[in-house]
Amino acid sequence: EVDFWIIPIIQGFVQIEELVVNYSESSDDDKSSPETPPQECVDDIHPTFLVALISRRSRHRAGMRYKRRGVDKNGNVANYVETEQLIHVHNHTLSYIQTRGSVPVFWSQVGYRYNPRPRLDKSENETVSCFRAHFEEQLKHYKKQVIINLVDQTGREKIIGDAYLKQVLLYNNANLTYVSFDFHEHW
Repeated sequence: EVDFWIIPIIQGFVQIEELVVNYSESSDDDKSSPETPPQECVDDIHPTFLVALISRRSRHRAGMRYKRRGVDKNGNVANYVETEQLIHVHNHTLSYIQTRGSVPVFWSQVGYRYNPRPRLDKSENETVSCFRAHFEEQLKHYKKQVIINLVDQTGREKIIGDAYLKQVLLYNNANLTYVSFDFHEHW
């Protein structure tokens, strides 16, 4: 009886654009962009693409960046977002899904100053079951995942990166591929 009063909403983002890929000799400024006027698909060389980007943020462990970190006892990670990119061309639809969230170990950052030093809040053994719960849920939905660890591998975030890698090794699941990419090194 209360369904009439409930409005389903998401915290996220949706954008849909029609694009035409133009391979002419024009400058880069004149090539396709969301502002390019739509054109009919005249041939296979200049097809019209329908591109959609849909992001939704989880209601579990949402919060401000330095106030909500890590994983909870149910395996939910802080500030988790799922983004799907859809491309429709020639009666075919392609989908690519990317998820992001806080490193799934028990950690926090205390203080209000910019980039406070991270700390581990629970032991490796206390983290195992929650880490497992997080990735079992991920694999149930997505079957396989490539984990890209973006934390600073040598600086103040090293403690978090090391704990993450240790949990991945303990979990030892063939459906997870772990990649460490330290963008600080490539900046």
